[in-house]
Amino acid sequence: MMVVGFLGCYGAIQESQCLLGTFFACLVILFACEVAAGIWGYMHKDTVTKEMINFYDSIYDKAVSDTVTQDKREAASSVLKGFHETLDCCGKGQFTGLFTVLSDKVGLTDGLCPKTITVTLTNCHTRIEELFTDKIYLIGIVALAVAVIIIFEMIFSMVLCCGIRNSPVY
Repeated sequence: MMVVGFLGCYGAIQESQCLLGTFFACLVILFACEVAAGIWGYMHKDTVTKEMINFYDSIYDKAVSDTVTQDKREAASSVLKGFHETLDCCGKGQFTGLFTVLSDKVGLTDGLCPKTITVTLTNCHTRIEELFTDKIYLIGIVALAVAVIIIFEMIFSMVLCCGIRNSPVY
């Protein structure tokens, strides 16, 4: 992404048609990849849900495990906190959520569950499944917003490239 941004900025500053054309080509490739990933993700949302649950389980196991190093445990804990705060959930199931809340209270773990979690613990497996089945439209809206931004970038880069071609040489 940094290289693509460099091509666009430097091409505009230097008024280079070649760099702006390369920037446009990279944007077309990114747009095509985004559309393909969106279609594939929608068609295989059950697979994506299972993979996200597997990823969550592996991060959860690393965060509460004593066999991994302290650095890896802290990194896993920060990712797990992000999951918990974003999805407002805790644990893999009812008992693991309750275990995590109790271990947070005792001080065995470093506040893995959100502070504002309600008494009725919602496990994260349920929240992840809800996200990819009931709220798939939110993911689609974000993807659509990114696609619109990319389309405007492509339009502006081509307008600038054509303007450079038609401008008189000084």
